[in-house]
Amino acid sequence: MANTTSAKKATRKIARRTAVNKSRRSRVRGFIRKVEEAIASGDMTVAAEALKAAQPEIQRAASKGVLHSNTASRKVSRLAARVKALSA
Repeated sequence: MANTTSAKKATRKIARRTAVNKSRRSRVRGFIRKVEEAIASGDMTVAAEALKAAQPEIQRAASKGVLHSNTASRKVSRLAARVKALSA
């Protein structure tokens, strides 16, 4: 248990930040799930729209430190490749 005042404040800050990051991560997962569902349904236009909505969310999560920037880029790249494969 934290003893000093500054340590107690730090634990409060960590708890707040954890909650924010958790909601951001959950939001990103939701956007990714929508893209994957659209890909599974085989609808190219819906998948493209879902990807267009998901891309800024994933990049925002990376800029906020929720995801590593390379991880975000990899996710976007792989989703884009899968959407592109639908048209072929």
